[in-house]
Amino acid sequence: MPAPRHYLPHATLPGAGLPGDRLARLAARHAFVGLKLLYLDALDAVSGQEAVWLRHQVRSAEQPEDLWLLRAPVFAALAGPERRDLRHMLRRALQSIFPETQPASAFGAL
Repeated sequence: MPAPRHYLPHATLPGAGLPGDRLARLAARHAFVGLKLLYLDALDAVSGQEAVWLRHQVRSAEQPEDLWLLRAPVFAALAGPERRDLRHMLRRALQSIFPETQPASAFGAL
């Protein structure tokens, strides 16, 4: 039996919308897949059981929020000065997808 939400009168055409809406969803999906691949590439530099678990969690992620929740263990796995560039790339990618998570700064672009 379908869930009751499928009987709402405004849900007659699921997935319908303006072309801009579809393009926005496509762009969001593309950004998510790019972030997921970046996580996996960064985790290639890590070995051990924790890295195996993290790779499995990243592959299983279905939403950008899933990757957001994995950021702390991934950054912990990428500890050390030799992996600073990987951490920086991940931080920049996360800032581009989750810009509202950064604290406000008094500094501005010139």
